[in-house]
Amino acid sequence: MNDTLSKFADDTKLCGVVDMLEGRDAIQRNPDRLERWACMNRMKFNKAKCKVMHVGRGNPKHKYRLGGEWLKSSPEEKDLGVLVDEKLTMSRQCELAAQKANRILGCIKRSVASRSREVLLPLHSALVRPHLEYCIQLWSPQHRKDMDVLERVQRRATQMIRGLEYLSYEDRLRELGLFSLEKRRLRDDLIAAFQYLKGAYRKDEEGLFTRVCSDRTRGNGSKLKEGRFRY
Repeated sequence: MNDTLSKFADDTKLCGVVDMLEGRDAIQRNPDRLERWACMNRMKFNKAKCKVMHVGRGNPKHKYRLGGEWLKSSPEEKDLGVLVDEKLTMSRQCELAAQKANRILGCIKRSVASRSREVLLPLHSALVRPHLEYCIQLWSPQHRKDMDVLERVQRRATQMIRGLEYLSYEDRLRELGLFSLEKRRLRDDLIAAFQYLKGAYRKDEEGLFTRVCSDRTRGNGSKLKEGRFRY
């Protein structure tokens, strides 16, 4: 059993794989060691902020303590600005991003009297859509329902524009020169693949993909094959 203890300026993280009681005891030794270190240096941990997140199916969900206090379990935690749940999905993060974008859209609707394309489209592109695109590119929604939550915000925004209310969503996007969020992610993935083929990521070539020397590429000059990742 291997566990990892990482200390940062204002944060400490401990993670490990537990499949037997010996693994639980091995993890518990690290909080005990941290508590002794804190006492020696006359420091205190904010134990109210210390949480345990159990990840994986069939997790026995053992309890751990810091000093004399048992740590509470948490179904989700934020790290580097990203909210991850115990199933390692980003559903909650997508929901929060959609809520924030909806609030901004509501402020625009209440404070801007004009419903013309020339006014609303720049506001949507500058204030609302960045939250949705950031969520799509960085956190890559794994479920259709998460994608739909984000897409509904843009659907609502395009309906606000005068003259487009009765068109279908696809027609509104075409009229405004916008992409659906799913197509935008596909477009960016294709751009990244093209840049890779042109040598933009030479340092990672061996670990990510290898080029296949084959004449069966349907007219394309290159074909990629997934390689082995190196850690």
